[in-house]
Amino acid sequence: MAEATSNAGKIGGAGLRGQSAGETSLSTVGKDGVGLTYRGYPIEVLAENASFEEVAYMLLRGKLPNRAELHSFRDELINARELPAALRAVLELIPRDAHPMDAIRTGVSMLGSYDPEHSFAEQQKIAARLVGALPSILLYWYRFSHDGKRIETATNDGSHAGNFLYLLHDRVPSEAHAAAMNASLILYAEHEFNASTFTARVCASTLSDLYSCVTGAIGSLRGPLHGGANEAAMEMLERFDSPDAGEMEILRMLAAKEKIMGFGHPVYRSADPRSPIIQSWAERLSKGDAKREQLYAIARRVEQVMGREKKLFPNADYYHAPAYRAMGIPTKLFTPIFACSRVSGWCAHVFEQRANNRIIRPSADYTGPASAEWVEIGLRS
Repeated sequence: MAEATSNAGKIGGAGLRGQSAGETSLSTVGKDGVGLTYRGYPIEVLAENASFEEVAYMLLRGKLPNRAELHSFRDELINARELPAALRAVLELIPRDAHPMDAIRTGVSMLGSYDPEHSFAEQQKIAARLVGALPSILLYWYRFSHDGKRIETATNDGSHAGNFLYLLHDRVPSEAHAAAMNASLILYAEHEFNASTFTARVCASTLSDLYSCVTGAIGSLRGPLHGGANEAAMEMLERFDSPDAGEMEILRMLAAKEKIMGFGHPVYRSADPRSPIIQSWAERLSKGDAKREQLYAIARRVEQVMGREKKLFPNADYYHAPAYRAMGIPTKLFTPIFACSRVSGWCAHVFEQRANNRIIRPSADYTGPASAEWVEIGLRS
């Protein structure tokens, strides 16, 4: 028992779960077992009242913007949408079947070569550049590789959320779709010391540049145990042709001890506060379309089965699946949207790390042989 306790926070044991690795003023996760706040503002209040641009500004600059500050920040994001010709050329070389996270990882790294961070005094400018450019990088690659179209990303139409949908669909989104996407971006913007954010902070602790920190974070988010749960949930739900069929298959999967994505959370104990917000949008957007209504009904039934059988609640990713599908977003873009939002939180954490920095360099418990004798190469087995 003592050994299990001593190994609880080690990588390979519980993956440092439950261990404090530093301080942050950016967000609380699991406050009172449930809550999520950004700089003290409950996520419910922000998702109901704020624009993503306001939330990104608050994370990056420490306070909610006034009208003039918000207007100026929006202009920064709009100006950041245009991509250098050389970057567009590189994105055109990335194949259609590449993982979209590979495309944005490459795009961010390439962007850093054309607009480098020469000093930390430029960090706010670079952060706005990244927040504004990530959707352009993703959708320029996607539309060229999948539709053969070179889209114009330097638009000044609509909100950050609305512009994403405009670039994807070549049409101005409905008010409901733009509002749902805005809420989604807010929900994904920040989440304390998750794996990708901690990766960014480790990189920042070496005094590396902001592009390197964000590139590393994208690499961590690409892994299926971090990003990708919304994609996995969508792929699962699409296999079921009715709520009854969904229930039967989930029961079979549970009996076979197969992993069911989109449920539970390593920090929240009884509910993910983001889930009911995006669930409400998924329900609203599904109405009036038979296929979307059925997908939402299947999702609800699976949630009920998981609650009844395993006492597990849906996390933020689960209802993003039917919500994104209702907006006509391809499944392979689900996780990259996560990155397009979370880049605001990543950059804010880099700023915080830089402001009070010590290199993050933990120790390890050695488990190899106590000693080894050298053997000449001709005598080795």
